Amino acid sequence: MHDAAAPTVPSPKKRGRPQKGESGSLRAELIEKSARLFRTKGYDNTTVRDIAAAAGIQAGSWFYHFKTKQEILAAIMEQGMQRALTEVEAIAAEPLSPSAMLHRLVEAHLHTLLAPDHHFIPVLLYEWRSLDPNSRERINALKDRYEAVWDQAIAALHHSGDWAMPSRFDRLLIFGALNWTVQWYKPGSGADVRELAHQAMRFILRTPAAVQAQ
Repeated sequence: MHDAAAPTVPSPKKRGRPQKGESGSLRAELIEKSARLFRTKGYDNTTVRDIAAAAGIQAGSWFYHFKTKQEILAAIMEQGMQRALTEVEAIAAEPLSPSAMLHRLVEAHLHTLLAPDHHFIPVLLYEWRSLDPNSRERINALKDRYEAVWDQAIAALHHSGDWAMPSRFDRLLIFGALNWTVQWYKPGSGADVRELAHQAMRFILRTPAAVQAQ
């Protein structure tokens, strides 16, 4: 009679440096959890221990991906800007009328700001002064590209004649109005992002009815 096979006991998860397969996912989780904490508690009030606890890891494991809290702040902003830039550059490549183009950009910007799991851009808006000069220069390059897409769309709409009262401050005024929505917009309050974008276009173009995005 043979001995019964011993039950297989899973090996305990090793402490310390993350395993190779875990590294990428853990870094992404650290960025996501940190972004949420920085948005809700503020950068200065969030500790390294807060981030480690939110990610469910030991405090020491945090430093295999980011040496300082400043590094993770820069990563949050850079990733947020890169995602937003990729989206608006894809929109800019579509064959849309000037009004429809601006409408799509407004809706994309609002979605980036207001989606429940999007904390990257709000952190950029309110923690910009906490960023070190070198990181600020890198992220400024992404911001310049993002704003260039808007400048081209606004210029095309100015020249189309569909904007009744354009001004040279239009992009700054649009961003000011859209970015402030993070302070007052509440999901389920009677308008989703799509409807909010439609109302924003009516306000921006100063017309009774804006052209719907095609």
